[in-house]
Amino acid sequence: MKARELKEMGTEQLQETLSKLNLDLFNYRLTAKTGSLDNPSAIRATRKSIARIKTILTERAKARLAGAQ
Repeated sequence: MKARELKEMGTEQLQETLSKLNLDLFNYRLTAKTGSLDNPSAIRATRKSIARIKTILTERAKARLAGAQ
């Protein structure tokens, strides 16, 4: 997913997507250990998507805190 698409999503949608991606990453790692993962680059792409979402959520949290002061 692109950062632009993620920034347009709401916070709840981002958290749902984050939990789905974490589950996907777990499944990718599990299938990689068994040696039957067809697309090994999916692990890296999923990790990057997780990092993007966490970054956006952190930015929003900091903006909320700065606005409250």
